[in-house]
Amino acid sequence: MRIGPIVFLWLLFFTLLVSCTDKKLPETTARDAGTPAYGDAIIIGSIGEPSTLVPILASDSASRDIAALIYNGLVRYDKNLKLEGELAESWDVSRDGLTITFHLRKGVTWHDGHPFTSRDVLYTYRVTIDPKTPTAYAENFKQVKRAEALDPYTFRVTYDKPFAPALESWDQSILPAHLLEGKDITKSELSRNPVGTGPYKFKEWTAGQQLVLESNHHYFEGRPRIDRYVYRIIPDSSTMYMELKAGGLDYMGLSPVQYQRQTDTPEFLSRFNKYRYPASVYTYLGYNLRHPLFRDKRVRQAMSSAINKDEIIQGVLLGMGQVAHGPYKPGTWPHKTDIGDFDYNPDRARKLLAEADGN
Repeated sequence: MRIGPIVFLWLLFFTLLVSCTDKKLPETTARDAGTPAYGDAIIIGSIGEPSTLVPILASDSASRDIAALIYNGLVRYDKNLKLEGELAESWDVSRDGLTITFHLRKGVTWHDGHPFTSRDVLYTYRVTIDPKTPTAYAENFKQVKRAEALDPYTFRVTYDKPFAPALESWDQSILPAHLLEGKDITKSELSRNPVGTGPYKFKEWTAGQQLVLESNHHYFEGRPRIDRYVYRIIPDSSTMYMELKAGGLDYMGLSPVQYQRQTDTPEFLSRFNKYRYPASVYTYLGYNLRHPLFRDKRVRQAMSSAINKDEIIQGVLLGMGQVAHGPYKPGTWPHKTDIGDFDYNPDRARKLLAEADGN
């Protein structure tokens, strides 16, 4: 029997600040209220710098955040967490649930002006499942039995057996076949100079400092109202917080200390909007099963039993989190509360380690 690693996780409550909210703004005129303006820029603070802007190679949140503004998938989730079309205008699912036929949007162009077609979708599928591609996102696509570009705007996938996340798996960013086909994707210049179909186009990347995106005036859903998106890289959270207070940032995530102790004053809240909500973020302890120490499941169980998760939540997160029983946050359909877990039990940890050592 194959036994996976026993892990512990806790969900963080995501907190952020949005700055430049002046409570003494002049009264809004009817023209202002009815006609949103184009222009200006939003400046975001990030602790991390992207590693690559090729989405299927990205494994860090900074890379994914930027790539999400540059690329599109066939589908996406709307504000009510319902799937809707993005690059796919619509789709049909066969009666047996094994075949999905996507009808792609016409008139969509890549940032270099080249037309988007089913060729791009087929290439993205093929390069993702290619064993030579170092990606963490291949497993869902490996469930596909056959992928076909029936014509420039029709793409069909067929599965061997029912696969629950089949439709949602096509939220994966679609890549430009005309720039990548026949090349080594790991050495592509798109990792530093991406070309997508999304609402923002890549402009510049100053290593260790910032990335700048500019709005795509030809975006298929309409030109974005904000003209520039500036992603500032500030590795220290305290420095980032000072930049926000000084007006150098519009938006940043807050640490528990910042949220609980540094921002809860009338003076501060008169200048900034502060939000708190459950995020799809979790921290976990994983075990390298190739290492001889962790091949015995009793060792893994002992370590999980020896860790006081509630103490970490209270001491490190100042109570702004909760013990998780999997990677899904409470309130979502895949979240389960009845999963067996190892609570804090030092005596059990000692017993398990003694048993493992005795063998």
